[in-house]
Amino acid sequence: MSGTDSPAARLQALFEGHRLTPTQRRIAHSMVRRAADVPFLSSVELAELAGVSQPSVTRFAVALGFDGYPALRRHLREVAPAEPVDRPAPYNEYQQAVEAEIENLRHLAEALADPRPVREAGRVLAASRPLPVLGLRAAASQAYGFAYFAGKVHPDVRLLDEGGTMIQDRIDGAVRAGASALLCFALPRHPREVVDTLAYAKDAGLTVVTVADSAFAPVAKHSDLLLPAAVGTGLAFDTACAPMLLGRVLLEAMCDDLPDAQARLEEFDGKAAARGLFVD
Repeated sequence: MSGTDSPAARLQALFEGHRLTPTQRRIAHSMVRRAADVPFLSSVELAELAGVSQPSVTRFAVALGFDGYPALRRHLREVAPAEPVDRPAPYNEYQQAVEAEIENLRHLAEALADPRPVREAGRVLAASRPLPVLGLRAAASQAYGFAYFAGKVHPDVRLLDEGGTMIQDRIDGAVRAGASALLCFALPRHPREVVDTLAYAKDAGLTVVTVADSAFAPVAKHSDLLLPAAVGTGLAFDTACAPMLLGRVLLEAMCDDLPDAQARLEEFDGKAAARGLFVD
């Protein structure tokens, strides 16, 4: 099954073009994460999965143009006829968290069956000199990891991982220095400051590329290119294996459009060896 014909992709296509409330975006995100099972879930089960009320599920179905949730479920069964996925014996809570992340990675692999969005994003980021990389709060580590490795192949990467009144000044400085794009990592819970910063970056003329947990995340309206990768929600704090991996895939795509990337890596390796930087 191709990425564009997967259950998750069909659900994404169903939701596109609809103005959804934050609660409805949460339901949509949960449905995409469990795309193979959704046609067989009751409205109560879907509400529990998304952490919303059952009437919210009904209103969500109506917002999509259906008479109610039963009509939406019939539609999903017609366009994606399948049997419920067989489940193994019950896992403990830690195993469930790992299994959920494995499923998120499967969805990411399906999405990457069409590599064009990532390749386009890589071209946009490679051409920006300097390249500001934004990530606040929960997403700060994702931004840091990307910026750390990108700095070895890109001539000028500027990490924006601390909020406050200076962040717009730093964006202005990047624009004055010639930046044409900004990369943002956005993970829940989404800080208002990130949304405001992306709006400011777009007003400043930057092309915004965003790695977010969902195509329905609050940052979507301020993103020119949004690359979704779901987070795990089974533990007390969210896990972000798929966004991290998508960041590395995006870095690889950026390297493909930096002709001197390999030379820069070899230069770094030579200097690191001379300095005895690593023990392995």
